[in-house]
Amino acid sequence: MKSLIKILVLLIFSSLSVVAQQKITLEEIWSGAFRTKGMDELNAMKNTNQYTILNFDRASRTMQIDLYDYATLNKVSTLIDTKNHPELKSIDSYTFDKSEKKLLIATNSNPIFRHSFTADYFVYDLSTKKLTKFTDKAIQEPTFSPDGNSIAYVFENNMYSTNLNTGTTIQITQDGKKNAIINGITDWVYEEEFSFVKAFDWNADGSKIAFIKFDETNVPEFSMDMYNEGLYPTQNVFKYPKAGEKNAEVSLHIFDVKTNKTAKIDLGKYTDFYIPRIKWTNDAQTLSAQVLNRHQNNLDLHFIDALTGKTRIVLNEKDAAYVDVTDNLTFLKDNSFIWTSEKDGYNHIYHYDQNGKLKKQVTKGNWEVTAYYGFDEKNKTIYYQSVENGSINRDVYAIKIDGKDKVRLSSKSGTNNAVFSPNFQYFINTYSSATAAPYYSLNESKTGKEIKKIQSNESVEEKLAKYNVSPKEFFVLTTEKGHSLNAWMIKPKDFTASKKYPVLMFQYSGPGSQQVANTWNGTNDYWYFMLAQKGYIVVCVDGRGTGFKGAAFKKCTYKELGKYEVEDQIDAAKVIGKYAYVDASRIGIWGWSYGGFMSSNCIFQGADVFKTAIAVAPVTSWRYYDSIYTERYMQTPQENASGYDNNSPINHVSKLKGNFLLVHGTADDNVHVQNTMKMIEALVQANKQFDWAIYPDKNHGIFGGKTRLQLYTKMTNFILEKL
Repeated sequence: MKSLIKILVLLIFSSLSVVAQQKITLEEIWSGAFRTKGMDELNAMKNTNQYTILNFDRASRTMQIDLYDYATLNKVSTLIDTKNHPELKSIDSYTFDKSEKKLLIATNSNPIFRHSFTADYFVYDLSTKKLTKFTDKAIQEPTFSPDGNSIAYVFENNMYSTNLNTGTTIQITQDGKKNAIINGITDWVYEEEFSFVKAFDWNADGSKIAFIKFDETNVPEFSMDMYNEGLYPTQNVFKYPKAGEKNAEVSLHIFDVKTNKTAKIDLGKYTDFYIPRIKWTNDAQTLSAQVLNRHQNNLDLHFIDALTGKTRIVLNEKDAAYVDVTDNLTFLKDNSFIWTSEKDGYNHIYHYDQNGKLKKQVTKGNWEVTAYYGFDEKNKTIYYQSVENGSINRDVYAIKIDGKDKVRLSSKSGTNNAVFSPNFQYFINTYSSATAAPYYSLNESKTGKEIKKIQSNESVEEKLAKYNVSPKEFFVLTTEKGHSLNAWMIKPKDFTASKKYPVLMFQYSGPGSQQVANTWNGTNDYWYFMLAQKGYIVVCVDGRGTGFKGAAFKKCTYKELGKYEVEDQIDAAKVIGKYAYVDASRIGIWGWSYGGFMSSNCIFQGADVFKTAIAVAPVTSWRYYDSIYTERYMQTPQENASGYDNNSPINHVSKLKGNFLLVHGTADDNVHVQNTMKMIEALVQANKQFDWAIYPDKNHGIFGGKTRLQLYTKMTNFILEKL
């Protein structure tokens, strides 16, 4: 009798807790109710032990660039305030000249693609407090010369340089033309896949500018109709090299500021190659250029004599699969350099002399360096981030350049990221975990000891706590084939092991990516908490091909994108389906971009495992995607037709049994809506029923206004109805 009463009491309290649990809504998520605070446009100064932050005053609706002291975190001064300069409507971004006595401020920015934009620019003299409009036209990538007296920039595919003292402008190139010749900025595919826009660089004394020219005349064009701009649709036409098609022809040039002459550099006997990075060394007459073959498995680091144009290869990287391009190349005072490489099977830091001879492999171990922060010349110390504390975590470390005296500077398990002061005495650490919202602190760099809290997000944590959600549980899932894969799970708060729950799996799965990470993940996690409140278990599994577990794990998918990744998601779902508390007949999967490619493949090839799938902006055949990304992992379709076709979801539509929602934006310049249209036609011809949603004039992110709210409402309803 007593045990029966006890059970009744427990049931009453359990029901009360369920009733009391506050429900998360999509309206809250997409209104920013759970938005965290950060440090916008944090910029570490180079000459003083200070940093700047771009602040917004909500009361006056003005913006300020404020200067702070690293040692005390106290505000030193306001460098500029828009309320004192009505001509400056906003501050979108800003850069300093080398002396840090002038500011170049962007306003009225207009995005082009993912990273590129045009903007109006102002120059602000910090000593005279004078603000001057730089040009009367929207330009790209303006950059101060080393002496701060000139600015080089790009306008309508041509390069210019303007002297700030005389107002004289020199047009460096004459042949720039839309969809034909680009000087000094990258084409679409370089911007997207090599992650840079500014393709020029001043040398150390400001006497020369190196730049890359792109001849995209023979690159096939892609067109997108825009529907919401007027009575008739307009068309956006741009050059986009799909896998196996012609790339832009690139060439390297050096402009002499004194003679106004440009020399083309002969890089040697390369055909069909990339120049993914250029960078002047500390020697004003020596330029470095990285040259990568089209297969991206051979990279040469060139040193170029700017006076003679002669080149020499100082370092070569080869890989059986591909070589990753990074921004980690750092020249030290003696022109020796820091380099990162996966050549021993894990990404590590190396030190080479000025002739490319290896001096020291600085870091070693069965773990990955995930960020290189810099080198303290005075103390001969390198600062970096790595996964030494487990592949789902990130920590900050210091190590001597000889590989000795390594110190872990971060103490909390989760994700730590650092911004160091100019003298490397301090760093601002950003910490978060799956349960801890972003926390900013000032730390000293010898031991990592926290000196002072800068910013925290307890209010977001407290707000989320009111909803009484269950945190992520991290675990390692082992498939029947013996593959150990990182995973996390979110359960309903009222989880009972005796019940059977439906499961929604989420993944991205692209090469080198990671979704199972001990970090605060924001919006999507809030959505998963909401789904858990509705009785779903949400699971994420990082299969083979994902990152931070060594090159072999990442590169095993080479030439077979979608084969092992899909196998792992299907096998993971089978393991999860055997859990006593899982309803194996109600397992769904969703993903965006590469994740949409994956979820499409899973619902088709795993038709007996997955009941429901959502694919947002998916690649449906790698034949439709760009050259640099696709060929890095697949070679060309001409060389590897079976790799392209055997694993493309568009070729497996006849296997569909479950519920499938297909989503795309028509103005997706990245994964073209053509992918979805081809998939739709294949599904129709296979006589398969499915659901789909098209978002007019929306790009790969599918956002703007109420768009995300509407999209996530649609996906939520689909899950509730079909899973």
